[in-house]
Amino acid sequence: MTLPEVMRAVEITRPGGPDVLQLCERPVPRPAAGQILIEVAYAGVNRPDALQRAGAYAPPPSASPLPGLEASGRVAAVGPGVADWRVGDQVCALLPGGGYADYVVTPAAHALPVPKGMGLREAACLPETFFTVWTNVFQRGGLKAGERFLVHGGTSGIGTTAIQLASAFGARVFATAGSDEKCAVAARLGAERAINYRTEDFVAILKAEGGADLILDMVGGDYLPRNVQALADDGRLVQIAFLQGPKVELNFAQVMTRRLTITGSTLRPQSDLAKARIGADLRAHVWPLLDAGRIAPVMDSEFPLADAADAHRRIEGADHIGKIVLKLR
Repeated sequence: MTLPEVMRAVEITRPGGPDVLQLCERPVPRPAAGQILIEVAYAGVNRPDALQRAGAYAPPPSASPLPGLEASGRVAAVGPGVADWRVGDQVCALLPGGGYADYVVTPAAHALPVPKGMGLREAACLPETFFTVWTNVFQRGGLKAGERFLVHGGTSGIGTTAIQLASAFGARVFATAGSDEKCAVAARLGAERAINYRTEDFVAILKAEGGADLILDMVGGDYLPRNVQALADDGRLVQIAFLQGPKVELNFAQVMTRRLTITGSTLRPQSDLAKARIGADLRAHVWPLLDAGRIAPVMDSEFPLADAADAHRRIEGADHIGKIVLKLR
């Protein structure tokens, strides 16, 4: 097929607030060896996009400077050596960047088929959160059936995904959220106990249950010592973000005496091979659940590409539940 020379895109004109996101034109990228070019239908909006916009999360040197870490659409071209995808295939994909555009390139091994019965709008919400939750909760955190699992931010994109996956794999799920409405959503998704952090103490609640075997946290700040208190002996804490800051005073004596594990990761800087392995695991273990309709992304809102600034205001506010997407076509 004949590809256009230029495309619409949203660029970060300078570090700052949402207003620094501006519509522009850029050359259409071409796929290199092992890559595919996706004609983007929807792009997911995630907190790392907002961090990049603010100047706090620089893309890797080889990545597009445009924001956007996940998208869905149609394969428009394939690079040399790509055998798994053909032009016209519908896919969703984890991206190194560049999703806020009509076209984006990504390693072919980072793309996954659109689950059966799911539209491109919903499929755009899968890669970033499912790659993140799978690698941190199941690979790094080692969650097992019957264990007590606590996820903070239970109605975020990460939270709604973590609740559903942990529940589907047999864990006892606890989640924090900032309102009774959000707690009700978390409960409907599979949390046996949703904790309104504005009125309840998650430490006391988890201690009464015997402590959390695994905690997934993106809050940081004063949650770090509280998470340690909420863990069961031999428990694990996995840190994936620091919305309230990365620095805090912590008494490590209890880490030693109670044999606790504190770990964490970020997804974007990992190697292409590491991400490909996560994708293969997802296809084998999680995509059957999506195909069967047992789990699904929770959708919050949709914005046209030109309104990317409004999408960022939405994700940085306190009201959204689930995933936000940009519609490109």
